[in-house]
Amino acid sequence: MSFRSDFIHALPQLTPADFEAAALALFRHQAAHCPPYAQYLAQLRRDPAAVACLTDIPFLPIEFFKTHEVRTAAAEWQPQEEFLSSGTTLQQRSRHLVREPALYRENAARIFEQYYGPLTGWTFLALLPSYLEQGNSSLVAMVDYFAHQSGQAQPAFFLHDHAALRAALAEAKAQPGRRVMLIGVSYALLDFAAATGPAPELQGLTVLETGGMKGRRREMIREELHQELQQAFGPAGIHSEYGMTELLSQAYSLGDGRFHCPPPLRVLLREPSDPFSVAEFRPDGAINVIDLANVDSCAFIETKDLARMHPDGSFEVLGRMDNSDVRGCNQMV
Repeated sequence: MSFRSDFIHALPQLTPADFEAAALALFRHQAAHCPPYAQYLAQLRRDPAAVACLTDIPFLPIEFFKTHEVRTAAAEWQPQEEFLSSGTTLQQRSRHLVREPALYRENAARIFEQYYGPLTGWTFLALLPSYLEQGNSSLVAMVDYFAHQSGQAQPAFFLHDHAALRAALAEAKAQPGRRVMLIGVSYALLDFAAATGPAPELQGLTVLETGGMKGRRREMIREELHQELQQAFGPAGIHSEYGMTELLSQAYSLGDGRFHCPPPLRVLLREPSDPFSVAEFRPDGAINVIDLANVDSCAFIETKDLARMHPDGSFEVLGRMDNSDVRGCNQMV
């Protein structure tokens, strides 16, 4: 078997104790076989053989996904799917070229079920208009897969028809033995809440916001966003997802504002003004993320998000660094 197939085969059984060894093995593989990453390391004059721990790894700036085809072992495959980041018409969108679409969907489902239980116990409804309109969204692909795997009767996606969504929520809640999750980009959830108010159909749901105002509303901190949503959806905590086009894994916040990383994902923080000051236990800083599911692109990404780290390994996303793109997925100013 090849390194890739062995690595993917082992990924579902990954434990926290295995993470560093797996990450270092994938780093050495990608340092040799991902041309943009190899060129970046060469420019830094970093010898991959000298990297001995996670904090030694140079992280690829996320902007490379806009300017390069970030592919590992590119000669061996052609993309079967292309995900594009959200953004305004004036922004260049990141491209994530996907070798094996099933790897993304199955990994996302495995992570979701770790926190929320079997997909078959849920009905998924989604308010993701900008993602649907722009196309090539990894978030839309994930929600569509979840809805199909759940076996639900209702269609999952709604654009701007609040009345139809309200009726679908009422129908979904009436089905015994299933919980209902409403997944939405922040501005669309706010629009729906403002139009509908604290109606009975909006109570007793699990609301999962994915961040992002897309220029449609003013930016606000997460606490303010959640307080406004709770006026319509009830006092239960608003859940959140931390993911992005450049990743194949997601972290979830279960209503308390703290994100928890699943086994394939780890967040390290760096000093915002020094990209090479990565530490495993820095209390606050900019996010560097390791996503071991990114075996075919680059698993080691330097983002533009700011975070606070807690002793248990959970983290809060505080916002975006100055002059960075305004994007979705919980990247709020």
